[in-house]
Amino acid sequence: RYGCLGRLECSGAKDNNHLLYKPYSNGDNRDLDHASEFEMSDIFYFCRQGVESIMDDEVTKRFSAEELESWNLLTRSNYNFQHISLRLTVLWGLGVVIRYGFLLPLRVTLAFTGVGLLVVLTSIIGFLPNGRMKNFLSEQVHLMCYRICVRALTAIITYHDSENKPKNGGICVANHTSPIDVIILASDGCYAMVGQIHGGLMGVIQKSMVKACPHIWFERSEVKDRHLVAKRLSDHVEDKTKLPILIFPEGTCINNTSVMMFKKGSFEIGSTVYPVAIKYDPRFGDAFWNSSQFGMVNYLLRMMSSWAIVCSVWYLPPMTREEGEDAVQFANRVKAAIARQGGLVDLLWDGGLKRGKVKDTFKEEQQKLYSKMLVGTQEDRSRS
Repeated sequence: RYGCLGRLECSGAKDNNHLLYKPYSNGDNRDLDHASEFEMSDIFYFCRQGVESIMDDEVTKRFSAEELESWNLLTRSNYNFQHISLRLTVLWGLGVVIRYGFLLPLRVTLAFTGVGLLVVLTSIIGFLPNGRMKNFLSEQVHLMCYRICVRALTAIITYHDSENKPKNGGICVANHTSPIDVIILASDGCYAMVGQIHGGLMGVIQKSMVKACPHIWFERSEVKDRHLVAKRLSDHVEDKTKLPILIFPEGTCINNTSVMMFKKGSFEIGSTVYPVAIKYDPRFGDAFWNSSQFGMVNYLLRMMSSWAIVCSVWYLPPMTREEGEDAVQFANRVKAAIARQGGLVDLLWDGGLKRGKVKDTFKEEQQKLYSKMLVGTQEDRSRS
């Protein structure tokens, strides 16, 4: 993985016509283009970039919780709290009593209330005939239940530029930090959800929701069928009476310090895209879900035992695919707009590196880049 992390620096240097390596001069200040033969010192720049990438890895650190400048009295952000001072230890103890003795029971009660009402009321609405009344009741029920769930997290949300809120027949895309991103956005407007069908409690919720609103659920065997997924999404957005689709193109949770590569599937449909930037304030509670370390239940308990979940949501102006622009370019343009508005780092790396290894094609790109440089240098020498 680390062998490829200098790719962005190398690509940037190439685009700016800068040397990708700095040859060791041995005191005579010779330029590499005028050197007579390849020298081992030619690889020093790449060695330096590799060491720098290992020391300051801009990819894997996006998959762990963001470091805080000051302690927020949560042991999850400072495991050495008891060694700081007696006063802070007393304050931490009072915080534990308040969070676990008062806030947590109240929040769990609200969460069960919101989920229970969502399942019961959407199941009842499902028996109504399709029409304006059913759509109206479905939207009101969804908004009410999601807002109860938001209260269960003591979420303090600031929405900006509401005039750009997604409209029917469009696709809403947002950066992804946590599963609660869904209720953060759905508490301010109704969306058609997209996802894989699950079992257990999540499956019960999905079945009841789809009775009242045309959400898009896929079987496990259908998820990898890109053509089927694209057709289902395309059929949905063509009906302007249906709710906008909510999609998180990164495909995994990032720690809210950056935005990683957007999958191009949702940008191939040709529909209007409504970008949304979500930025959490980790000082009161870190919303990032490290799925490789915590299960869903454990994660939700950590959220409900935090001080609060504070975040800002920006609705960006709608964007459409420009003439001559392919899906990847469109996805990168939308991603750049979200990163810029949310104050996040715009990265080209695939979030799939969270669980997988660097693809061989990435390694081959670096090998080809270096070989082209050597060949080009030899051609320049032969001309001179």
